[in-house]
Amino acid sequence: MRNRVLFFVIFLGLSVATALAQSGGQSSFPRFNFDVGGGLGIGRGAVGSFVGNSYLGVAGAGMNFSRMFGFNAEYMYYDLAIRPSVSLSQSLNHPSGSLNVVSLNGIVRAPVHLGKWSAYGIVGAGFYRRSVSASPYPLQVGSPCQPAWTQWWGINCVNNFIVAGQTLSSYSKDASGYNYGGGLTYRLNHVHNAKAFAEFRYHKAYQSDVKTIVWPLTVGLRW
Repeated sequence: MRNRVLFFVIFLGLSVATALAQSGGQSSFPRFNFDVGGGLGIGRGAVGSFVGNSYLGVAGAGMNFSRMFGFNAEYMYYDLAIRPSVSLSQSLNHPSGSLNVVSLNGIVRAPVHLGKWSAYGIVGAGFYRRSVSASPYPLQVGSPCQPAWTQWWGINCVNNFIVAGQTLSSYSKDASGYNYGGGLTYRLNHVHNAKAFAEFRYHKAYQSDVKTIVWPLTVGLRW
């Protein structure tokens, strides 16, 4: 999965650079915007308990209404690698997971620049799919439930005990959610309209079992 995400990011970046090189200088401000990046995700709530910090990749594209205002559609892949200590203590065999996010975001850019530096804010809403998997493991009636089983694997428990034969394997949960944040950009002279950026975002999704909250810290390029 990491290799596929990296290939997607590189492919999008090269495609964007080619398109911009062919269309440069045709308007007073860029009609389209693109972003690609990666970084560190800080987990909160259940994500913090089961995963901790992780890595992520983002890529997006959209349109600008003016130099200040625009929007984009963005995809984020967020790795949910279960902590070894959680895997051991909660009987999870070879667990893995991911958070896949598709969002539509509004972008507001600061009208004043400080040399090559500028700032922007971003807010949006989207679709969040949290997926986890583990080697199939049959759960016996009367076994004590574990937090990850009920919160991320959809296992049914009563008074913290398994009440019917169930198997711990793969499970996904979809929800709507929102995000907001902002970042700093630094204009690059040698690439048309390209800016390096560093960004902080807050994402929250309302899955029916437990909310998913992550704080992505991302660096990359914006056009």
